[in-house]
Amino acid sequence: MPQRIVVKVGSNVLTRDNGKLDVTRMSALVDQLAWLRDKGYEVILVSSGAVASGRGELKASHKLDSVEQRQLYSALGQVKLINLYYDLFREYRIPVGQVLTMKENFASRREYLNQRACMSVMLDNGVLPIVNENDTVSVTELMFTDNDELSGLIASMMDAQTLVILSNVDGIYDGPPDDGTSRIIPRVEHGRDLSSYIRQEKSGFGRGGMITKCNIARKVADEGIRVIIANGKRDGILTSLVTKPGETPHTEFVPAGQSVSGVKKWIAHSESFAKGTVRINRKAAEALCGNRAVSLLPVGVTEVEGDFETGDIINIVDEDGVKIAIGCVGCNSDEARAAIGKHDQRPLVHYDYLYLE
Repeated sequence: MPQRIVVKVGSNVLTRDNGKLDVTRMSALVDQLAWLRDKGYEVILVSSGAVASGRGELKASHKLDSVEQRQLYSALGQVKLINLYYDLFREYRIPVGQVLTMKENFASRREYLNQRACMSVMLDNGVLPIVNENDTVSVTELMFTDNDELSGLIASMMDAQTLVILSNVDGIYDGPPDDGTSRIIPRVEHGRDLSSYIRQEKSGFGRGGMITKCNIARKVADEGIRVIIANGKRDGILTSLVTKPGETPHTEFVPAGQSVSGVKKWIAHSESFAKGTVRINRKAAEALCGNRAVSLLPVGVTEVEGDFETGDIINIVDEDGVKIAIGCVGCNSDEARAAIGKHDQRPLVHYDYLYLE
């Protein structure tokens, strides 16, 4: 079975200092992706760059707000971007397909599986999926943090073995990247705290920063997927990561030893879709976080917040309000409130639909 790899290339990799698309960099990236395919990898590309691609195509007739500007430039730029990829991959006789998605398309299990089926049939037929957020219809509160978040969802949904996030830095440093004494952290083992090393700063042409990348990488690695953060502006970075990883600067998040089921992967990335919150007592929290596989029973629930239906996503918090799990609830909010503290009730969230933070 071929190894499946998701490669995310950020706006800062694909743009020049003036904000315009760097076609030369795109061409070099395609060369490396074609090399990966030739080596037997199944490749999914998550590519930013639509807004940058469209920025120079048209001068707006009136002043636009930030949402209007993003919609206009992405509508123009996505056409140009996918056509450039089409022409570049055609040199290698590699067919490509465009997948435009939005955050809300991952909210329901049905839409999630529909997207998975679409990309699966593409891969089965030798088509390389090129994924991007559909910025023309996304609105601010429903947008991904940036394509790092989207790439994590895609890697998880498609059961990839590896996610490579290409940014404009070599990895995660043990200090400020611009400090000459700082060094790259080559491996992040499961459970390692990196908060003291990472500053909250955003990239020049993107919406996310290193904290976003680190949080996404850790969550995806916890699901059993290897995650690499590397510098997409280094020549031949993808081929170097495969052929000489020990000599190539990067940070690798070591995957958890045990993989997570497909349903739990979906739930793990559904935090922002939560319709309610369930507060549980100390004994229930200890049971959930213990070594045994247990479901959340109403007897341990002390409070139910929000209005939700059967099958919705809910957050589960302890007595102090600290979130310890996300789950797909087995009843509606009225039924959950009626069952608070009661014994001999069916699980509020079955273990198979429960993801521990």
